[in-house]
Amino acid sequence: MAATTLSTALDLHCVISHQPDLKRSNLFPSPFGRRPTRRFTVSCNSSSSPPKPPQNLSELDRKNPPLSEQLRPLSTTTLSPAKTAQTHVLKSKPKSTWVNPARPRRSVLNPQRQRRSHYSRNPQIKELRAFAEKLNDCESSETAFLAALQEAPNPPTRDDALLILNSLRAWQKAHLFLNWLKTQNLFPMETIFYNVTMKSLRFGRQFELTEDLANEMIRDEIELDNITYSTIITCAKRCFKFDKAVQWFERMYKTGLMPDEVTYSAVLDVYAKLGKVEEVLSLYERGRATGWKPDPITFSVLGKMFGEAGDYDGIRYVLQEMRSLGVQPNLVVYNTLLEAMGKAGKPGLARNLFEEMVESGLTPNEKTLTALVKIYGKARWARDALELWERMRLNGWPTDFILYNTLLNMCADLGLVEEAERLFYDMKQSDNCRPDSWSYTAMLNIYGSDGNVEKAMELFEELSTLGVQLNVMGCTCLIQCLGKAGRIDDLVRVFSLAVERGVEPDDRLCGCLLSVVSLCKDNEDVEKVLSCLQKANPKLVAFVKILEGESTNFDMIKEEFRGVISETAVEARRPFCNCLIDICRNRNLHEKAHELLYLGTLYGLYPSLHHKTADEWSLDVRSLSVGAAHTALEEWMKTLSRIVKRDEALPELFFAQTGSGTHKFSQGLANAFASHVDELAAPFKQCEEKAGCFVATREDLVSWLQSQNPSAVAA
Repeated sequence: MAATTLSTALDLHCVISHQPDLKRSNLFPSPFGRRPTRRFTVSCNSSSSPPKPPQNLSELDRKNPPLSEQLRPLSTTTLSPAKTAQTHVLKSKPKSTWVNPARPRRSVLNPQRQRRSHYSRNPQIKELRAFAEKLNDCESSETAFLAALQEAPNPPTRDDALLILNSLRAWQKAHLFLNWLKTQNLFPMETIFYNVTMKSLRFGRQFELTEDLANEMIRDEIELDNITYSTIITCAKRCFKFDKAVQWFERMYKTGLMPDEVTYSAVLDVYAKLGKVEEVLSLYERGRATGWKPDPITFSVLGKMFGEAGDYDGIRYVLQEMRSLGVQPNLVVYNTLLEAMGKAGKPGLARNLFEEMVESGLTPNEKTLTALVKIYGKARWARDALELWERMRLNGWPTDFILYNTLLNMCADLGLVEEAERLFYDMKQSDNCRPDSWSYTAMLNIYGSDGNVEKAMELFEELSTLGVQLNVMGCTCLIQCLGKAGRIDDLVRVFSLAVERGVEPDDRLCGCLLSVVSLCKDNEDVEKVLSCLQKANPKLVAFVKILEGESTNFDMIKEEFRGVISETAVEARRPFCNCLIDICRNRNLHEKAHELLYLGTLYGLYPSLHHKTADEWSLDVRSLSVGAAHTALEEWMKTLSRIVKRDEALPELFFAQTGSGTHKFSQGLANAFASHVDELAAPFKQCEEKAGCFVATREDLVSWLQSQNPSAVAA
């Protein structure tokens, strides 16, 4: 009985063939004959019944629900409390799986991988590769490529065609070669040919062609294996077609294929870029339940996702998961987590993570140090940043332009002139990090903010002598410095030279010229600056002329102002309005200054100007220029005067927020605002416990408003 059972359970078919192999390479025929081969085919079936036909997609949809239903917490799907479900699981007979004891079991089952061809057994390997090089050297046009294919003396075999396809470097030629093979009908098209072509198309970021090949495989009933889906998903991700990546991943789940490490990491990154945090965590949890062990790339994706959201708890979760799984973070993971710490606003934890990385034996690269310097600069940790620079010099850690320029920009933000000069000198002495355009821009910004016109001009002359291209940002910094110093002739010369050298003025440079106009006291200097502005923005100059006209009414100002602002970049609209208000106040056009402030508020340029609660009202002028802040205070006093006349209820306290610049080069809006308050004799006093904050009580303010007439307040 046992022998009968064994004979039915195992069918052994031995096929012995003494004929030569018909699949040998005939593209380049060899003079040597091949020895006869014997082929043994062993098939093992658990029963004598024939195998079941493949299921169609409708059956797969019923047995494999959509991914949205599968990505639920495991407590609601796998850990079912029902006894019947548990009994069914225990009574069901598991399918036997043969495991090779000589090889460890994969963490994630990856079925139906295609077999590799043994090219080393092909005696014509050199000739085939030489022919593939000829195909690579020919033109990429279809006519030239097909003409090159005609030089082959004989049609290629399956293995020959696969070797040639693998050797083609251009995605256009790989796609043409696959199409040519399909027209020749030399052998059946297999999955591996499509996979190789799709990988070439993925390198060329050709998702549409990749998807067309996948749909062709489905139409011709050619099996899509794990590599096929992984290639499609990663290609869609590289082409930023995240919805397509999710769509093909869901179809992969319906077919019953288990994602491998590459696919898991790619799909997690897609979900993260789409902002689907819950789906990322659910997919991660389900993958872990199937035995998948995440690699460092996965944790890099998770860390970047939490960093973009500024979620420190999520970043801590990533670190805990790595420690619990025994995954040692590599340099990429550390760099990602450092950037995430910076976005989450955790400079201290970023410093601890950096020290942990160094203690683990990893050497930081340029990206690591740049991320840490940015964090220190944003947190205004000048001492830690400079200590890091000293460690970089002592340890010989790698540096590049980005790192040097980041350090220079940090010095500019913190007003560290001497430190910036030392860094700039080190760059000049370096062999591979000579100062570039952005390095000179950072130094021009530092000297311009410091008001050191002489050094700024020396730097400009040096830049011109060395042939370094001046960019628009450096031109803006230098013009701002010259404008504040009143050196208008030098300003005109610098602007003219910059335009001649290819600098295209942007809205920020136009705003800088407009601010210089607001500072000029001499009409001749005003005309010189306006002549420069005319070359960059003629419409803006025309509007300045309209403001100076005596016959200009409010409707004309409103119409022209809307036209100017609509053509201006969003980040430059409020600075434009501030400068225009300053110009009006410097020319004693106070009524037009108030009209511009009203229009700026109407068009949303000052969204947070007023705040009201039951206990206090406040005026926030931190985003305004000095003239615009004075205008806003006067407008607020006029409004409060009307409220007092109507005997309406007022809060107990009134605040005016000017802010206090932490930069040592800041001009100090608080000082200018305090001077204007003293001129008006308004009862606002500076708060001792909070810099840049002025406060007045209701009694004092009402008493002062009643003592003033509306014309005096407006003046």
